Parts: sequence; structure tokens; C-alpha cells
Amino acid sequence: TGRPGRGEGLGGGRCTSPKAEAAKLLPFLALGERADLQAAAAQHVLALTGSGPGRTLLAGQAALLRALVELAVAPPPAPARDAARALVNLAADPGLHKPLLAAEPRLPVLLLGCALDPHWPWAEEAAAVLANLSREPVPCAALTEALAAAEPGESGLERLVRALCTPGYNARAPLHYLGPVLSNLSQRSATRAFLLDRNRCVVQRLLTLTQYPDSSVRRGGVVGTLRNCCFEHRHHEWLLGPEVDILPFLLLPLAGPEDFSEEEMERLPIDLQYLPPDKQREPDADIRKMLIETIMLLTATAPGRKQVRDQGAYLILRELHSWEPEPDVRLTCEKLIQVLIGDEPERGLENLLEVQVPEEVERQLQQQDHQEREQCEREQQELELGPGPQAEEAAST
Repeated sequence: TGRPGRGEGLGGGRCTSPKAEAAKLLPFLALGERADLQAAAAQHVLALTGSGPGRTLLAGQAALLRALVELAVAPPPAPARDAARALVNLAADPGLHKPLLAAEPRLPVLLLGCALDPHWPWAEEAAAVLANLSREPVPCAALTEALAAAEPGESGLERLVRALCTPGYNARAPLHYLGPVLSNLSQRSATRAFLLDRNRCVVQRLLTLTQYPDSSVRRGGVVGTLRNCCFEHRHHEWLLGPEVDILPFLLLPLAGPEDFSEEEMERLPIDLQYLPPDKQREPDADIRKMLIETIMLLTATAPGRKQVRDQGAYLILRELHSWEPEPDVRLTCEKLIQVLIGDEPERGLENLLEVQVPEEVERQLQQQDHQEREQCEREQQELELGPGPQAEEAAST
């Protein structure tokens, strides 16, 4: 028999309910089934994952989810790409992580093997599933264990970083989604310890990717990773010092084509001096905000604030603030500028990451932050809903 027509279940005849229809797909997803039927079944499952009700329906089908995982890692002619894309959609819903891992506890290990296989054609899809899964603590922990259990020699994390930082690692897959995978993993202290190991030279390899031109997904993942690493304030002096020299890599994406005076230019790191007139800032507002937040973390200690000031960060941030079209990013920039130009905290409060804030003060700060964000939202709505010429003028400042 050929591929079933529209309106039929894969086994022929009418399905009595969506749940029954999903159950009837299972035999056709099995390894060893005819390729055309496998492909039709995988496409049907992929279509179901495109809607909330469809994903909820599949969440209750453990055997089907297990078969889907087996297909996603199976060699041709199995429809591995459609199966992997269905897993991407399922993993995008945090509520489905538990049934996915219950159906196939080896899911992180299997996907990791595909994502880091330099010859696997659908490695990007495998990485995208891992990026979605690892946003939540339990799957992230499972992925961390899978990386730690990699074969002897090169560690799993080392392989992941090498795949992310090596152009053409997989000629058939760009592996941009390894960026957010690493960012999610870096929320765990063990991953940050690996990345910040001064004998491994890992964080230095990531720095050039803050300006990676071909993918905001990869750039954002790397910047998120660097931001998470900067929560480790005991490493700030090393990160800002000559061995790593992180600050120019954070400031350069925020810099535009401004023409500074000679005196101001001399205060900037070499890489930020005399930028070309066509220099463009990071186009993604979320990444710009993360870059600013990363610099903010580096100003948590008094030595860090001095190093950031001494490298002329204020000059770049001043021009960014004048240009920034997004109210939320502009507010984040303002807060960093206030830290750089404000008075130093009193003795005993120099480390801003270790300051114990009284509950009442914390409530007041949260209320103030809430009010500021509401103001940002109002400004954003005005930009979006205002008359055309005014919106264009506001966006170009």
C-alpha cells in the first residue's frame, strides 16, 4: 500500500479520537518499518507538535515518544530530521520535559552523541533539542552528567566547546544551537569551573564569538555563557587582566562609528580606537542587554570597577545610551553608567555581589524596578503605536 491519503489514519480507516489517532501512528514509527510509512508518520507527529493540544496529546504517549527518539538518532533512510524537529517542538514546552525524560531517560546522552558527531547531518536539530531541554534544572543536570560520562581523554564539555569554536566542525550542520546549550550549562557551578579553569584556555576561545556575524543564536549563547561566568567574582581580576582581556570583546559589539577626541581615544583599548565609519552595533537588543549586564557584573568589586573605568567603558556606554532605541536596554545602560560615575560604596560594602540588602530595602528596590519596567513598556508601546514619522525619529536616535 502507498502513503495514506488525507483524512485517513496511517493504518487506514477513521480514527475515533485524537488519542486513538496518535496511538495508531506508533507501529509506523518503529525501526525497520517501510521508509515511506515511517516518513509519513514522522511528518504527522511533527504536525501535531506544532500546536499546544497536539503536544499535550503526545505527552501521554510514552511508547510513541520513545519511538520518536529512536528515529531521531537512526541512520538513513529513517526520517531522523523530522523526528528531531518534532523533539525540538516538544522540548520547547517545559511542561513536557518530564514525560520526555520518563519515556527515554537516555535522551540527553543520545542527542549529545548526535550533536557532537562531526558527520551527523542533523546535528543542528539535536543541538536545538538540547538547547530547549537544558533550560530547566532537571534536564540540565542530566545533560551535565552525560557530558561528564563521555569517553576518556577529551571531556564532554571540551568536545562541546571545540565543536562550537571550530569553523566547519560539521560540514553539514552549523551547530549554532550549541551556543545556548553552553549558556544553559553554565548556570551550573561545575560548568563555570571548567570554563574558568586558567589552565584550559577555554573562555578565551569563546571571546571572538561575541561578534560572530552569521548567527544571533550563537552570539547570544556565548554572551550568556560569559555573563554566567562573571557571577564568579573571584575571577574578575583575571578576566579583566591581560591573560583574558574580556572587556574589549564586550564593548566592541556595543560600539558604533563615533569619532572621539584624541584625549578620549587614548583612554580606549586599542581594539576600540578609530573604528570605521560603517561600524554597526550588535543588532539584537537582548544580546546588547546581556553584554551590558556582563560588564555590570564585572563592576561588582572595587578593583573591577577601576579596571572597567580605566579602559574607557564609560565613553562607549555614553554613546550607546544616546543611540539605544529600546527603553529596557537603555535603562540597563543607565544603571551601569551610574555605577561607573557614582561614588564608591562605603567601607565593607565594596563587593556588590555580597552585600546583604535588608528586606524592606529589597522590597523598595523591587517596587522601583517594577515601576521602571512599566515605564519602559509604556515607552515601547509609544514607539510601536505612535505616528509613523515620530516612531522613525525615535528609532533613529
